[in-house]
Amino acid sequence: MKVLIAEDEAPARERLLETLARVAPQAVVVGQAASVRELRLWLAAHPEPDLLLLDIQLADGLSLELFRDWPLALPTVFTTAYDEFALQAFQALAVDYLLKPVSDERLAMAFAKVERLRERYTAQAAQALFERLQAPAPAAVAARRQRWVARQGSAWVAVPTEQVACFVALDKSTVLLMVDGTRATLDEPLADVEAALDPQAYFRANRQTLLAAAAVRRFAPAGKGRLVVELSAPGAPEIQIPQERAAAFKQWIAR
Repeated sequence: MKVLIAEDEAPARERLLETLARVAPQAVVVGQAASVRELRLWLAAHPEPDLLLLDIQLADGLSLELFRDWPLALPTVFTTAYDEFALQAFQALAVDYLLKPVSDERLAMAFAKVERLRERYTAQAAQALFERLQAPAPAAVAARRQRWVARQGSAWVAVPTEQVACFVALDKSTVLLMVDGTRATLDEPLADVEAALDPQAYFRANRQTLLAAAAVRRFAPAGKGRLVVELSAPGAPEIQIPQERAAAFKQWIAR
């Protein structure tokens, strides 16, 4: 953990460094400052540290000034001989506020808080990275079907995907219900259709039906945790969503 220390009194700074070495051997002091000006100059010239360990009263003013005009979002532990700045410190998102003389126990507790925060946000960053990796690559998005060649009576029609209100499984084929209420039959199973669609735009409501977000007019409870969905397409049947899919549907339709 890289730590930047600000303390304007040399004896107090030495005591703090000694305490730090005892209770947080994982910490590396990457910089020291005795004034708000030195703090600003150091932060402007170096990569951000993992933690700021700041005395509040420095040689040229309060270290709290740094947070009024500097875009910082760093874990900060304040040390001071006064308790009157506690509210301002926590408004600056302080992790902890330590009164001098700083004991081993209190500094160790403060570092434990910082470590918990780092673990939490590292886990969140890892989850965000995982979700980005799981997202379809641009090539995959481009490969999604733009239109469907389906039978309508004795003729064949090309149906743009955005014109389909829902896809309904029928044996080994799939019925397309268009937004204008017309229908056509596709010689592809529903599973293959689903794989070619944008999951942000189409939802697998049940084993037989894929529905379009743009076609959903309203939905309502249907008892036992189920939902019933009404589509805007003329002649569209009500679509039942089972209990185990209801929560996922609500999350999907709210995107």
